[in-house]
Amino acid sequence: MTIKSYGIITVALFANALAWTAFLIPSEIVGGGITGLSALLFYWSGIPVAYTLLAMNAVLLIFGVKNLGLGFGIKTIYGAVMLSLFFGILQPLINEPIVDDRFMSAILGGILGGASVGLVFTQGGSTGGTDIIAMIINKYRNISQGRVILYLDIIIISSSYLLFQSLEVMVYGYVTMAVASYSIDMLLMGHRRSVQMFIFSPKYELIAEKITNEIGRGITLLNGQGWYSREDSAVLVVVVRRHETSLVFRAIKEVDPEAFISVANVMGVYGKGFDPIKY
Repeated sequence: MTIKSYGIITVALFANALAWTAFLIPSEIVGGGITGLSALLFYWSGIPVAYTLLAMNAVLLIFGVKNLGLGFGIKTIYGAVMLSLFFGILQPLINEPIVDDRFMSAILGGILGGASVGLVFTQGGSTGGTDIIAMIINKYRNISQGRVILYLDIIIISSSYLLFQSLEVMVYGYVTMAVASYSIDMLLMGHRRSVQMFIFSPKYELIAEKITNEIGRGITLLNGQGWYSREDSAVLVVVVRRHETSLVFRAIKEVDPEAFISVANVMGVYGKGFDPIKY
């Protein structure tokens, strides 16, 4: 990863620790993941979350390295250590929730916690814990990481009833879980979303060369015929990430400002340059 990626991950990890220490833990809301399990242990024994979080991540890291490679292990070690460090700094400083309303704490904590985890995923990193399990499953099956985490979180949050003997605590945990899972999926979908572009222009060769050389995306050339004019015409088909569309528009405009362009969202793109095919 680049220095920029590590910087983004660091900010996201701080935001994740802040979500827990400022909203969830002071309000006695048990969220999901290994962090939620660490929070349960904190409520039960008083052991700071930072210590139990780091210890459990160390065990899960062994499985992550085995299935995802040493590169994953390095990124996850960084994520686990930094997240524990931020918990160690923030938890002693925050004793009361930032907002008094428990439901609002669950919502805000879920949004901030889920978005921060999703941001880490977009950079190829991990916060450790159930994220490791989710990334392993996502590697071999086309199941969103947010959905895998949701299933695992149900078990962890349900166990909070054994400690608090309160359905209210468990329900707030489910609210946080649902909001966090949705936030992760929305962020990841936005990052991976792709579009398919049809480009009609008599200068198609120059446009194709420019897109290929400057943006690095492959192009398919289709032979067509205009129904009204009855003239033969070439159609360029290119699939790009949504954030690359502005680059394509710029390239086309520089060659042929009068080009006709059709843009459509696609559900998924698999293959070279996009997501790997899973079964």
